[in-house]
Amino acid sequence: MDSKKYNNTKLSLGIFKGVVTFILLLLLVSTNLSRIIENYLSGFTSNNYVLFLLFIISVGILFSILFFPLNYYTDFYLEHKYNLSNQTFFKWIMEGLKVLIVSAVIGTPIILFLFYTLINYGALWWLPFAILLFVVSVVLARIVPTIILPLFYKVTPLENEELKHKISSLAKEAGITVENVYSFDMSKNTKKANAAFTGLGKSKRIILGDTLLENFSLDEIETVIAHELGHYKKRHILKNIIIGTLSSFLTFFLIAVLYDYSLKYFGFSDRTIIAAIPLLSLWAMIIGLVQAPLTNMLSRKFEYEADNYSVSVTNKPVVFADALKKLNEQNLGDENPNPFVEWYFYSHPSIKKRIETIEMNFNY
Repeated sequence: MDSKKYNNTKLSLGIFKGVVTFILLLLLVSTNLSRIIENYLSGFTSNNYVLFLLFIISVGILFSILFFPLNYYTDFYLEHKYNLSNQTFFKWIMEGLKVLIVSAVIGTPIILFLFYTLINYGALWWLPFAILLFVVSVVLARIVPTIILPLFYKVTPLENEELKHKISSLAKEAGITVENVYSFDMSKNTKKANAAFTGLGKSKRIILGDTLLENFSLDEIETVIAHELGHYKKRHILKNIIIGTLSSFLTFFLIAVLYDYSLKYFGFSDRTIIAAIPLLSLWAMIIGLVQAPLTNMLSRKFEYEADNYSVSVTNKPVVFADALKKLNEQNLGDENPNPFVEWYFYSHPSIKKRIETIEMNFNY
């Protein structure tokens, strides 16, 4: 099946990229290459912060060049091969540049603050840095729907009054006031479909891809939106914020301890040596490998709960099951992935399991 080939290829290439990234970072710090780069760049500036930023940019450019063929194959060629992309090569490049610019604007102050904490807070550098990332995550949650998303898509108020009424009723049932329901031109990049409940506070809004609006019935869209609102009703958003924050602080604490412990094994005498910085990424990747299945297990639990909520509030189990099937087909998802792959990599249960659970819980 095309869906299984597509997903297995994407997964294999993703694993390959992760392994190669780890090996390259390891070579960077275990050889003299990171020191050579730092020493070379030090000839252009005497300011340590500028030197640190130049080092990060240089390594980033090096990795971008090395991985460009793989990124092209994964993100452009494969999407066109399986008829999922609407992008030309030029548009794909431009979208990538736009992502790079936005990431640089947001990421540069964060990266510089990381170096600041390493210099000024000693072994406790991880604490103020984790606090900063928490604040940034809250700010981003507020501004992504209103500022960042419109940089990439044309976002317009939903025009279908009947659908707006259905969504407003669902939101009221979930105990939330949602005045902002929007569509966005997802089709400019892809044939895939999606919808989301996003934002915090006054920026809360429901966004629907035009690919969803064009290919799904009002009842099907209603059940999909009910699923998204189910995450709010079941307090998944709050739980994710709390768990994510605690996990983030623990992760940075572990990275700090392991970073200090490993410095001497790579010939570094101090945590503020710029050439040693790639070690932070190495430890982050290792910890991420352990965290991934645990995070995904919790995410899948939340998805089942949101599914049950959707059917309970709409009383349309067959419609919701059909919507899940259509979404899976349109997005070329693997209906029945390998059990280990699903356990380790999938943040959502497989469509087969989701539908089986609905059938079991609601006897249709």
